[in-house]
Amino acid sequence: MALILKAFIGALMVVLMALLAKSKNYYIAGLVPLFPTFALIAHAIVGTQRGSADLKVTALFGIFSLIPYFAYLLGVYIFADKYSLWINLILSTLIWIILAGILILVWKRFVVGL
Repeated sequence: MALILKAFIGALMVVLMALLAKSKNYYIAGLVPLFPTFALIAHAIVGTQRGSADLKVTALFGIFSLIPYFAYLLGVYIFADKYSLWINLILSTLIWIILAGILILVWKRFVVGL
C-alpha cells in the first residue's frame, strides 16, 4: 500500500509540473521537483534509525548536495541556446554526475568519521 501511495504522489507531481508548464507561470514548474518529498522520507528514516547526530550530518550533506544541482541548472541555462534540448540535458546531467561524485569523495575523505 505504501508503494502505491508513493507512486501516486510521484504521478501527481508530474501532472502538476505538466499543468504548470502550460500555464502563464510556467517557470514555477521548476520549483515543484524541489519539494522535499524524498528528503522528508530520508530524514525520517535516518532520524528514527540513527538519531539526531546522524540526522544533522545527513542534513549538512544535503546542503552541500545543492552544489551539483546548482551546476546542473547553470549548465541547462548556459547550454539552452547552444545545443539541442537533449544534448543540453545530457551535458548538464553529466556535470551533475561529476560534481556529485566529487562531493561524495570529498565528503568521505574529510567529513565522515569526524
